[in-house]
Amino acid sequence: MKKLILFGIVCFALFSFINIKEEELIIPDEAIRLRVIASSNSVEDQNIKKQVRDNIQKEIVKLSDAKDIDRTRENIKTNLDTIEQITKETLKELNVDEEYDIHYGYNYFPDKKYKGVTYEEGYYESLVITLGEGKGENFWCVLFPPLCMLEAEETQTDEVEYKFYIQELLEKYF
Repeated sequence: MKKLILFGIVCFALFSFINIKEEELIIPDEAIRLRVIASSNSVEDQNIKKQVRDNIQKEIVKLSDAKDIDRTRENIKTNLDTIEQITKETLKELNVDEEYDIHYGYNYFPDKKYKGVTYEEGYYESLVITLGEGKGENFWCVLFPPLCMLEAEETQTDEVEYKFYIQELLEKYF
């Protein structure tokens, strides 16, 4: 009976933890987003988008100020030339000769469901990089507050190992 009660408590705690994590990812009303749109959904165009995204994220993380949205705005505006240069150099390194557009301001975002939360379509303050025709799947994250850091960490590797302390305890004692 004690094992059953302990198991119930562990399950409750685990589900509570999962729900808290999802709530932490809700984008606040005052946010700045980043979006990189691929030219198409071909494997090649998606790989180009990912490379542009990776190179932009390395720079963009420096621009985000977790404490001040106005400072983040100013950093983005001041560094638009740098962002364009990174995009241009990335395409050149990949031997890709296609147009691109970089726009900072209020841009349209379609509905998006992410980690159990649906984000409504609308115009949001954002930095949008459109590659080629801009008809492919896109990557997006939040620059302010700096949630792109979470995304960058998740995209570093395809292999993810999940460890649950509670599961380890259960396996050890049961």
